[in-house]
Amino acid sequence: MNNLPDEDLLFDLAELYKVFGDSTRIKILFALLNSQQPVTELAEKLQMTQSAISHQLRILKTNKLVKSTRDGKSMIYTLDDEHVEKILNMGLAHLSE
Repeated sequence: MNNLPDEDLLFDLAELYKVFGDSTRIKILFALLNSQQPVTELAEKLQMTQSAISHQLRILKTNKLVKSTRDGKSMIYTLDDEHVEKILNMGLAHLSE
């Protein structure tokens, strides 16, 4: 009996976890846990350039971990859904055991 998911699904899951392998992206996700924020605020909070934050946000958005809405000239970013928060919290819980 083979309980392994489909090979394509396993590949996609591995790719998703690769996105979590960058500490800058993790910082951005944690910064968005409690509030939606524009790139300018994220850059200030994380002491990085807006360009660097935008690059990481693009990766996070492509992987459906964050989403954005337009507010005038600014894009406001939030976590895509509650699953992202659960993944972060489960990782922290695992590390603290």
